[in-house]
Amino acid sequence: MITRRRLIVAAGATVVAAGPLARPAAAALPPVDMEAVIKAAQIDPRRPDTALTPGAKDSVLLVERALQARGLLASTYIDGHFGTSTIAAYAAYQRSLGYSGLDATGLPGPTSLRLLGENRYTVVKAISPGSVVSLRGVQVNTRTRAMLFEAERLLGWQLSITQGSYNTSVGASAGTHDGGGALDLSVSGLSSTTRTTVLRQLRTVGFAAWLRTPDQGDWGYHIHAIALSDTDQSTGARNQAGDYYLGLNGLANRGADDGPAVSPKRTWEEYQRTL
Repeated sequence: MITRRRLIVAAGATVVAAGPLARPAAAALPPVDMEAVIKAAQIDPRRPDTALTPGAKDSVLLVERALQARGLLASTYIDGHFGTSTIAAYAAYQRSLGYSGLDATGLPGPTSLRLLGENRYTVVKAISPGSVVSLRGVQVNTRTRAMLFEAERLLGWQLSITQGSYNTSVGASAGTHDGGGALDLSVSGLSSTTRTTVLRQLRTVGFAAWLRTPDQGDWGYHIHAIALSDTDQSTGARNQAGDYYLGLNGLANRGADDGPAVSPKRTWEEYQRTL
């Protein structure tokens, strides 16, 4: 007799015991690459068109669909372009979580991105700015500190910091120092060639960095640096990061980048994977 638990094969009288009926495997949630999403959220709002950031489309689409599901983004903008409409929708989502200020600029953070994707996607390549610490008399986050230390290792000497991050008193900076990832560095005593070397090493480890001169604004000579993909960035810093990717100088006039060419333009996380 054939039962549900035994099969008797007459030819060899072989008995095969069957195990419990298997349950269908749950479908794996698709991944959202946070590194790609943050890069798109910096670059796309600064583009003159709706071009897509390479490698970010699939992840951005998942984020946009999750925002649409919450009634925050119209279907017109479900296109893989993390432009101003998606930024505004994400900021509204952050406010719905009770966030404000730097936590509600529309730039995704690790916690909000994970919560948005519950039962929809999983977050991979997560980025965190780390905690706020004191460094040489200024405030920075631990990600920025690690980046600066690596640039100094490549240079072989220590740089002098004149402005740090989370500093709302820097009036001439248009808010770029209000959040994380922002540094101003002294160039006192450095030759033109050495200044260029410093800029190149800062860019190598993941900073958007430029030499600022008195001809450009109400400031003295210094190096201005923004840590790419810092999720604590102010809106002004995010705009400068996007402009750097697009070959611009990070100033209000949006002129051509006047710093040393570094290719490819890597974030800190991308740089670390080359070591």
